[in-house]
Parts: sequence; structure tokens; C-alpha cells
Amino acid sequence: MTTVYYLFFGIFGTIIATFIPGLLNMYSAKISRTQGKKSAFLFATGVSIAIGVLTTIALVFARFLDKNPEVISILQKVALGIFISITIYFFFIAKDVRKTPINEVPYSKRNLFFKGFILSIINLLPIPYWVYISITFTSFNWFSFTQISVISTVIGSVIGAFVVMSIYIWFFRPKKNQRNVNLNMNYLIGAATAIISVLTLLKIIRTMQW
Repeated sequence: MTTVYYLFFGIFGTIIATFIPGLLNMYSAKISRTQGKKSAFLFATGVSIAIGVLTTIALVFARFLDKNPEVISILQKVALGIFISITIYFFFIAKDVRKTPINEVPYSKRNLFFKGFILSIINLLPIPYWVYISITFTSFNWFSFTQISVISTVIGSVIGAFVVMSIYIWFFRPKKNQRNVNLNMNYLIGAATAIISVLTLLKIIRTMQW
């Protein structure tokens, strides 16, 4: 039961982090359209494995931080400022993505697996994301840094990434008029970071000594 819980923890954690349209998602959709679904799934496999590697690094680092609470206290305050800044940026400063045309991304028919892996591995955002998520959930006793939990979460992150990429490969069709989409993704990202900011603030208040 514990294994299943952490497996789904990794799956849904990764889906939430990667479902928003980004370079890798859009690229997989374009490969599907121009080179076929088999090529796109090969690219998606490379991306998913790289995310698993980054998740592993993040959880190992988070385990170290969990054993050093004085470091966590400082990082939480820094993270709160960063997430508040990101929230303000996406709500009030960032350009409306609906008004920005999607440019074609150049592609190659060779080494799609390694291209997906490399493009994903140089994107280090999963590391701070999983560090924050795991430490925050640990503070609420929703996560633990046992070997089985880490392995299950990493496997879940690979599955979650592949699920998201598969959705884009099967259902997303980039078109020239894609910018006319009604949903402004900036607000969605801003709402997500706002929720994270609130959780971080609650955690800081909870650990304060009155």
C-alpha cells in the first residue's frame, strides 16, 4: 500500500508540474505531427527518463536538507520570496501567451531519444520543485525519505511525465491559430505558485517560536 501511495505521489506530482504547455510538450506534439507517433514516443521516453534522474537527485538532496533543519528554515524563507515574486510576475507582468504565436521548432529524425533526454536533463526545474514538494509534504507527515518511498516516487515521476507527453502526442495538434486559445496560461501558473506560497507561509508560521 505504501508503494502504491508513493507511486501515485510521483505520478500526480509530475503531471501537475509538466502539464502546462512548454517546450518539451510542444516539441513532442510537433514530432507526432511531422514524423509520426512512434518517433514522438521515442522522444517522450528520453524526456521521461531524464525527469526520473532529476527527481532522484532532488530527493537525495531533499533528504540531506531534511536532516539539517537550520538550512531548511533559511531556504523556506528564500523560496517564499521567490514564489511570491513569480506569482506577481505571472499575474501582472508577463505577456499574455494567447497573443504570442507558437514558432516552429526545428527537429531531426535521428537520435530522438537522446535529444529528448538531453533537452530534459538541462532543464533543472524539477530539482527545486521536488525538493520543495518532498520537504513540505514531510513536514505534514505525508512523505518520508525511505528507500521504498524514494524509488516509488521516482518511478511515478517517470510514468507521470510519459503520461503527459502521451496526451500531447495523441490529442494536441499545434496550429497557426493556437494563440486564440481562451485560457491564459499565465494565470494558471500564477495560481499554482500562489498556492505554493500560501503553503510555504503556513509552514514558516508553524515552525516559528512565539
